[in-house]
Amino acid sequence: MAGTKAGGIKAAATNRAKYGAEFYARIGQKGGQNGHTGGFAANRALARIAGAKGGRLSKRGPAKKA
Repeated sequence: MAGTKAGGIKAAATNRAKYGAEFYARIGQKGGQNGHTGGFAANRALARIAGAKGGRLSKRGPAKKA
């Protein structure tokens, strides 16, 4: 029954039996703790520099006047 709703319910029951009733709460907590806003959201100047580099590497060629 892999991939069915009934199979998922059985798998969830097995996980709770093996690892405790708080199994899904614990793995959800780990995901929440790992999520840190970083990258370009943390540094707009870096995003601007990276975007400029990407623009210079464009394969489309220079813009044509209409």
